[in-house]
Order: sequence, then structure tokens, then C-alpha cells
Amino acid sequence: MPLVNMRDLLCNAEKGNYAVGSFSVANMEMLMGAIKAGEELNSPMIIQIAEVRLNHSPLHLIGPMMVAAAKNSKVPVAIHFDHGLTLEKIKQALHIGFTSVMIDGSKYSLKDNMKLTREVISEAKKYNADVEAEIGRVGGSEDGSENLSILCTGVNEAKEFFDATGVDALAVAIGNAHGVYLENPELNFDILDEINKSVNVPLVLHGGTGISDDDFKKCISLGIRKINIATATFASVEENVRKLYEQSQKVDYFELHLAEIEGAYLNVKKHIQVFGSKNKA
Repeated sequence: MPLVNMRDLLCNAEKGNYAVGSFSVANMEMLMGAIKAGEELNSPMIIQIAEVRLNHSPLHLIGPMMVAAAKNSKVPVAIHFDHGLTLEKIKQALHIGFTSVMIDGSKYSLKDNMKLTREVISEAKKYNADVEAEIGRVGGSEDGSENLSILCTGVNEAKEFFDATGVDALAVAIGNAHGVYLENPELNFDILDEINKSVNVPLVLHGGTGISDDDFKKCISLGIRKINIATATFASVEENVRKLYEQSQKVDYFELHLAEIEGAYLNVKKHIQVFGSKNKA
């Protein structure tokens, strides 16, 4: 399958009432494991990396690898730059061939967030790429360095933002948070329902790690079409590698390589089944 646009995947998800998983990767092994799960379950998927992760996984190295993996996949794959913080890195991702980018202007005023988002949309159009933005504030932070408080998305703000930008996907804050939840998250489904009825755009749920299967399914029934999964996959890789070392006194590199692939594969496969995208490729 060719590398595809995010908006096409989310449009199909809207018609089919399911969500597409957007899975973070940090190296070749995680990328291989994620693609393996998507191909096995015949599922469309989004592969992403966030700007805060680039100190560990430089964009000029991992970006072309992600694009190549998508181009050679048997299922449709969009490549997404998550939580873009600088125009410099967003432009670099677009130049590499990412088919969607997220500009995270949630820390700014609504007016400044709209202005910044329009600027990124203008740049992305040069590459026929899609843009995701965020209204409100998802708790925590992508790399765990901050414990940002949750600021739920306002329905009127969401409508004003979409009308002013025409963004391709909108991330909402409904009690979700990045990283590991310290207690069971309490999602505000009433707000999600109101936003979904007011704004004609695919909605995105960040902070998927730790949300229950039932809550995922309810979010999907209320318009969530893209769900980000990062921490759970990193944890699954670490757990699988730890088990390998516990079972053997000596591990060679290629056993480690396979354990990392398997760890990513297991978590991505699990979430694809929950999100309802199996056999939707």
C-alpha cells in the first residue's frame, strides 16, 4: 500500500464508526513491530513521533525510515509528526515526507493558537499534508518532564477554532493525560458529545495509555477517530526485553532485536483490536 494521508484514514473511520490508532515509535524495532501488527490484522494505522522525542531519535534518521516503512507496508499507513512545537521541525518533517503534522498551540491564547495553526496549514498545503491541532490542554507532557494540569476543551472555543482554521483533526481535552495515570481517568463524555455534535471534524484522543477498553469504545461512539498510544508501547517493549534477560544469562544482539519488535507488536495489536480498525484496510 502507498503512504497515505491522515485525513483519508479518519474519513473512512468516521464512515465505519471506528478509530485509527496513532502509535509512537522510537527506533527501527518499534517501527517493525507496529507495522507487523497492522499487517497481521489488516488495519489502517498512523505511525508517529513527537518533537520532544527527537533528542533520542533524531528526525533526519528516524523520519525517512518511518516514511519508507509506510511505502512498503501492505496496509495504508500515514506518518505523523506529533506535538510539533517549532515551525523548524514541522517543516523538516514535511520535507522528509510526513503526511500529517500536529502543531501544539494549546498553551497559547485561542487567538494565537488559531494564527499559528493557520500558518502551519499554509505550509502543509505545499506538501498536500494534513494538520492536527489541540484545543484545551491534555494533562501531563509527552516526555513526562512536566505535570501539566488538564484544561477541558470548551465547546464554543472548539467551534470557533475549527471555523477559523479548517484544521483536518482536532485533539480535545476531556480529562485525558499523557504518560501514566496515577489513578483511573475520569473522562467527561458529555463535553465530548457536545463537541462532536458542534464541530464537523475528526476528533483526536491523546493520552491513551491507561484508559479502559470500555472508555475507548465510548469515546469512539462519540466521535473520536484518532487515538494516540505511546507510553504503553514503550512499556511493552521494556517489559518484553526484561523478560528476555530474566530467562537467559546471556542474550545476543539479535535476540534483543526480536524482543523489542515483539514488545511493540503485542501492544499495537491489542489496541487495534480495541479500536475496531481490524480488517478495515
